[in-house]
Amino acid sequence: MFYRPLRTILVGFVFLCAAASAFAQTQASLVAARRSLMPVPANVNWREGRLPVGKNFSFRFVGQTDERTRQYASRVMRRLEGRTLFEFVREASTSPNPTLLIETATTGTAIPKLGDDESYTLDIGSTQIKLTAPNSVGAMRGLETLLQLLEGDANGFYFPAVSISDKPRFQWRGLMIDSARHFQPVEVIKRTLDGMASVKLNVLHWHLTEDQGFRVETKKFPELHLQGSDGLFYTQAEIRDIIRYAADRGIRVMPEFDMPGHATAWLVSHPEIGSAPGPYTIERRPGIFDPTLDPTNEKTYKLLEPFFAEMAALFPDAYMHIGGDENEGKQWNANANIQAFMKKNGIKDNHELQTYFNKRILKFLQKNNKIMMGWDEIFQPDLPKDVVIHSWRGQKALADAAKQGFQGVLSNGYYIDLSFPASQHYVVDPLPADTTLSAEEQKRVLGGEATMWAEWVSPETIDSRVWPRTAAIAERLWSSREVNDIDDMYRRLDVVSIRLEELGLAHIRNQKMLLRRLTMGKDTTALEVLVTLIEPVKEYKRYQVRPQTMLSPLTGLIDAAQPDAPSARKFNRTVERLLAGGNRAELLGGLRSMVEGWQTHENQLAEVIANSPALAEARQLPDDLRALNRIALEAIFSLTNGSSRTADWRTARIAELDAIAKPKAAVEFAHIAGIRKLVDSAAGVRAQ
Repeated sequence: MFYRPLRTILVGFVFLCAAASAFAQTQASLVAARRSLMPVPANVNWREGRLPVGKNFSFRFVGQTDERTRQYASRVMRRLEGRTLFEFVREASTSPNPTLLIETATTGTAIPKLGDDESYTLDIGSTQIKLTAPNSVGAMRGLETLLQLLEGDANGFYFPAVSISDKPRFQWRGLMIDSARHFQPVEVIKRTLDGMASVKLNVLHWHLTEDQGFRVETKKFPELHLQGSDGLFYTQAEIRDIIRYAADRGIRVMPEFDMPGHATAWLVSHPEIGSAPGPYTIERRPGIFDPTLDPTNEKTYKLLEPFFAEMAALFPDAYMHIGGDENEGKQWNANANIQAFMKKNGIKDNHELQTYFNKRILKFLQKNNKIMMGWDEIFQPDLPKDVVIHSWRGQKALADAAKQGFQGVLSNGYYIDLSFPASQHYVVDPLPADTTLSAEEQKRVLGGEATMWAEWVSPETIDSRVWPRTAAIAERLWSSREVNDIDDMYRRLDVVSIRLEELGLAHIRNQKMLLRRLTMGKDTTALEVLVTLIEPVKEYKRYQVRPQTMLSPLTGLIDAAQPDAPSARKFNRTVERLLAGGNRAELLGGLRSMVEGWQTHENQLAEVIANSPALAEARQLPDDLRALNRIALEAIFSLTNGSSRTADWRTARIAELDAIAKPKAAVEFAHIAGIRKLVDSAAGVRAQ
């Protein structure tokens, strides 16, 4: 008698557990279907229900609202119209029950500054959305999250019921745009700012001087931009316009004037401040060059002091970047006057000489109420502690600076010009889980910046080098360290990539345009398949395998190829899942289907490349793809049939893969890694 009730209880408990599990699975799938947010907010609480979106959608402001917030909300409404095809009321509603209620406690500062409160809360019920923020910038961040929540199904468009409380993990989340090596027109900068705002980046670091160009108008020394820019520079009116444009999106603009190295463009008009006799001409090549400002010449400072005063008045941000990187000191070593100055003043090496220079520049910046920022090379323990160290050397260098009392920003690992995939950037954290910094020292790590160095980008291609990968970096800088699932990141990144197009970014559409140009308008179907499998060579290999200058056209196959080849990524990930013990039949079938699909385009690819003179450098690629398809299928068939390949077969196939892996046309097949693993597995060799 005692056991029957116990059995009933146990059965009931099992049933409840099963029901709870089913409900949890349902909820998990619901979250997965809706969670296309990037960056992921700090706290998200999904609820049952939805708020339908129809033509009567309205919005109203409560509290202290400025024109920036009103204009931002208006732009959000236009983007919402573009997605839904509804024509909404353009003016803010006076109704007590609008669809969207935006409440801000204060307007905040007209020009964003470091430390602004970017938090917000967003509550979506079945009849109303309430967005609450302490200021305008917080409201902007919340409006972007709201746009990311829009869904649609057979019953129409809607926002899912959810409660979000959000704020960024790091206060410095930047993107550096190099406009000096390849000039980027105003419209490129503006659409970049729109993309930055959409993923909640808040600093445009603007690299404006280099060996290859001096890109800012100066009223005091007009010869600098007139002689050092090929006529490609930003007027001060354009710069003010961009600063306003950025501020209206909650983004700071910090200029960089690189010195004492990377200085050729300065010396074209002012050879007298150089460390070697002129004349100088604008540099046309990529790389690191010798021209360096003379830190021992008072003429140098007579030019730089009024220049920085002028730039301080032009750029309102509290920070100014002086570069300071990659000065190899060759001209200093060869200059007898500089060597005599060093001996007289007890300066023992070039690092100390650059520190002397930096301290002189620091006084100019301090005089104009600016905080100095520079790359790792400027670091010196006796600098004022408000100098910010920008680290290209890595997390250890950043941590070392923090331990000595300096604030810092990380860019090592975020060099998007090097053509690494988003997954590689995504795992880099300014404060990794194993950091040895104390809580107080961690506060000195301000955040990070993606860096778009511009040796190899034009206005046509820069979007494809910045986006969508920078959205993954933006998430790393905004979201919790625990948001780190790479597969889920890519799932959401695909969605974000499409959304970025509505802002005018051309990272997707310009690829097909480049392919049409390369083929003189021929059918590009097979070529489109190819570019889903190839990527540009990594790091700085382009310098060696495809020598070009700053005047060379950036319209080759390498410029159409993108850093994260989608089909190659899918293939490699499927191989990983297979070797990790996934559903063997299903995964092998998927791999075979992918390869056989690529095979159907082999002949057309060979034909279009053979008949396109601009693709002459790529004529080996169709044969390479044919061989890759053959090798992959041989391995797949063996794994499917359970038959093991011989060691000699493996040796021969690996040799083929090694030959194919050598770049042609400065591109490389990104799925070779997956094919290698299949070959090893087919021959019974454990993958490394």
